[in-house]
Amino acid sequence: MPTTPVPTKDPAPDPGPNSAPDPAGERSTVRSLLRLWPYVRPVRARLGTAACVGILASCVGLVIPLVLKWMVDGPVADRDPAGVWLGALYLLLLGLAEALLFGLRRWLVARPLAGVEAGMRADLYRHLQRLPVAFHDRWASGQLLSRGTTDLMLLRMFLAFPLTFLLVNGVTILVGVGIMLVQDWTLGLVVLGPAIPVMITCAIFEKKYSAVARRAQDQVGDLTTVVEESVLGVRIIKGFGRHRSQARAFHELSHTLRGTELRKARLLAAIWAVIVTLPELAIAAALVVGTVQVADGSLSAGTLVAFLSTALALRWPVESIGFLLAMSQEAATATDRYFEVMDAEVETGAAATAAHSRAGSRDADGDGDGDGDGDGLRFENVRFRYPDAPPGSPPLLDRVDLHIRPGESMALVGATGSGKTTLTALVPRLHEVTSGRITLDGRDITALSREELRSMVAVAFEEPTLFSATVGENVLMGAGADAGDEELGRALAVAQADFAHALPHGTGTQVGEQGLTLSGGQRQRLALARAVVGTPRFLVLDDPLSALDVHTEAAVEAALRQVLADTTALIVAHRPSTVLLADRVALLSGGRVTAVGTHQELLRTNAEYAHLMSGHEGHEEPEEGDGR
Repeated sequence: MPTTPVPTKDPAPDPGPNSAPDPAGERSTVRSLLRLWPYVRPVRARLGTAACVGILASCVGLVIPLVLKWMVDGPVADRDPAGVWLGALYLLLLGLAEALLFGLRRWLVARPLAGVEAGMRADLYRHLQRLPVAFHDRWASGQLLSRGTTDLMLLRMFLAFPLTFLLVNGVTILVGVGIMLVQDWTLGLVVLGPAIPVMITCAIFEKKYSAVARRAQDQVGDLTTVVEESVLGVRIIKGFGRHRSQARAFHELSHTLRGTELRKARLLAAIWAVIVTLPELAIAAALVVGTVQVADGSLSAGTLVAFLSTALALRWPVESIGFLLAMSQEAATATDRYFEVMDAEVETGAAATAAHSRAGSRDADGDGDGDGDGDGLRFENVRFRYPDAPPGSPPLLDRVDLHIRPGESMALVGATGSGKTTLTALVPRLHEVTSGRITLDGRDITALSREELRSMVAVAFEEPTLFSATVGENVLMGAGADAGDEELGRALAVAQADFAHALPHGTGTQVGEQGLTLSGGQRQRLALARAVVGTPRFLVLDDPLSALDVHTEAAVEAALRQVLADTTALIVAHRPSTVLLADRVALLSGGRVTAVGTHQELLRTNAEYAHLMSGHEGHEEPEEGDGR
């Protein structure tokens, strides 16, 4: 479970379970909701029209008590049946008009708000793709999923209902109170008696509900993470018989979320008890006072009926205050959670200036022009430590200097946890170096746009990731937009992945989520094919043959040698057979490159390398750092 999201200008709350700070003391509900304005601006005219229609509908409803007053003091008092039927017709028309206007309001907001939600979700997805790997290392996927689903649903519901009705009901209450005061100001003051206690209750409720709403939404994210991990790891759970323990973990989180939701329900029940009971008591008091006034002759029966009818018409706007405030608080919390992700700094080329400052005027090829054509891949005094590493801890990589010449393949060997995978991840800038620099043909990688850099460098990871797409689509992901069947066939041949042609629909076969319909070796060969399909200038392979049997490995190695002859490659290797693919070998130990040479040279001259190649790596002491 993650602990702290990537630092931003405004640090985001911890996305871990039950760890969010009390937002009531940190942010204003209105200020949070105002951040939605850029998304709402394109549909503001339609939302404004919907609000005006809603206000008109509510005002039409307030005309009904005035018609009742006319009927009671007129046709009813005069025993005029024709007048009564006319009044009934007026009431029917007013009721139909009110219903049609509210229907029109709903129609006005439905389509644009669905578009707002879709736009926010698309922006979130694009932003997630641009965030650095370090961000995704620290955030649970369930927390991100809940922001793109549950939170955005809450925001759409807020824009569709509470946003409009906070205005509509507010105007309705003001107009209704004005009508009551005009009818009889003494009765109006009686009905207004509970206003101050209700406002105080709402202020207390808003503060308490804000904290509970944030906790509940974070817990939904934690629960989503558990469900996702259980689905993706179902083979492990079943294989080790851990379904009961996973069920217990899920039950505990569900029970915690249930308790939080019940806390929300208790707060809602408390405010409803206040905003329903006090106005009802005020209406009852007004009925008693009004009846006495009618008996005394100081008030007409029609006026009392109109007054009470207006008061009853205001029950819904007043009683809705509770859940409108609750939905607004949940929307404000959802907005904060959404922008916690959107505020995180994306991968940009901004690091280039700092990198050039560190590197000064150094030029890899020594001619001062910075082009360094044909210089290959260089690591110059590279240091790296993870941003979440404890203060004062040593860097995982320290003063790494390594030069891979053009067209040369270099094997990277080291004990488990020595940082081999991390070093390879620095080349395509999946992580940023802490200091020093990396150059490709003399060009600092931070001076290149990520798009250009990653078009030059292809990667294949030890854990192959395939997507819910066809075999061909997965492989061609590593090539340009104009790549086709010829490039696909060549890449499959290099990776010895011709099994793809024998699948039910050939290379058009869907591989399923995570490619789990294929064996581990098949997935790894498709990942290797994806790395080589674009004939990259630089190739970074992280133990690409670990899941292959010896016969398939030998065939892949034979085909891969042809690819390596025309590219500059860095290959993480654990087995001698993989090491033999490379021209030279670099030994990574203690976060530094301690030896470089051919396989045979290092076997003769370096005891640590000879020990690693002897197959006893498992007895090595782990290096400092987390070895990611």
